[in-house]
Amino acid sequence: MTRNEASVLLAAGGTGGHLFPAQALAEELGRRAIPVDLVTDMRGDRYGTGFPAREVYRLPAATLADRSPVAVARTAILLARGVAAAFSLLGNVRPETVVGFGGYPTFPPLKAASLRGIPTALHEQNAVLGRANRMLAKGVTRIATSFETTKFLSDELQAKATLTGNPVRSAVIEAAQRPFSKPEPLDPIQLVVFGGSQGARFFSEAVPPALAQLPPELRRRLQVAQQARAEDVEGVIAAYGESGISAEVAAFFRNLPERMAKAHLVIARSGASTVAELTVIGRPSILVPLPHALDNDQLQNAARLAESGAAWCIEQKDLSPGRLAGDIAALLADSDRLAAAATAAKRLGRPDAVERLADLVESLMGRG
Repeated sequence: MTRNEASVLLAAGGTGGHLFPAQALAEELGRRAIPVDLVTDMRGDRYGTGFPAREVYRLPAATLADRSPVAVARTAILLARGVAAAFSLLGNVRPETVVGFGGYPTFPPLKAASLRGIPTALHEQNAVLGRANRMLAKGVTRIATSFETTKFLSDELQAKATLTGNPVRSAVIEAAQRPFSKPEPLDPIQLVVFGGSQGARFFSEAVPPALAQLPPELRRRLQVAQQARAEDVEGVIAAYGESGISAEVAAFFRNLPERMAKAHLVIARSGASTVAELTVIGRPSILVPLPHALDNDQLQNAARLAESGAAWCIEQKDLSPGRLAGDIAALLADSDRLAAAATAAKRLGRPDAVERLADLVESLMGRG
């Protein structure tokens, strides 16, 4: 069906790190009465965000898992098919601009938009320009960044880059209205633990035994909310039960921003969305970057927060239960230190990131 109404097409992979900022932009464009369509890969919306798009289109895409000739050829064929399908889709939808949020599923619609002469923008959530974004960067009209400096962003690319920050969902903005309240002696201590699938598995194995090593009087004050893989939930609940720690364990928390806002300390991976939400809400955190990630993007993200006094970065290889127990005990014993980190995190937050990105999009539409 041919679209006549001016609209924006968002392209995002099916991970939270890509979908969440795309959702935030869709919400803001909706407030500006600009219709939004979403194109994603076959994973779809597995986060239950209720993405506010007029239509959701799914196109084939591929990730380059390794650099063997067979893998490269297979990826190239799948991406070429995706570009052809995206080219046809854009002919029907006719958006005024296309905005990509990274990941290989972004490649077909952004490439097809360039072929059709449609203005394009890339948004980079991390402190490192992702591989798919690097492939597309030279051909797009504008680039939006989330950090003051972005690794692999050359001088040539910097000329068309704008610092917007990483958009967060409306639920995060609402949660950010709650000020940090440092724990007073004898008060309950709210600890929130979460990560992606790999983070959840590691934290399920590392955090309960670490907290079990805390002094009894500290364990009695803990109130833990921890994300765990569905297959690990019962084991994590049992581990906390054995150590006398009050814990709520689930595979997914739909109200995670609200839980983060109540937290005195967060333990998490350092993906782009997590870092953005922690800084907008303003909460102290122990960040454990995902090891072996391409380009060490999570390590770069965590390092930026640690350098600013907003978080403590511990690489997974260095994180024994004993080390974690000692660090948590030291932090919980110094509420002023937690409060200082919360303030530092809040200073780094960019709650207006979505307005900045929406302004950039409107400029591409000729409205700025």
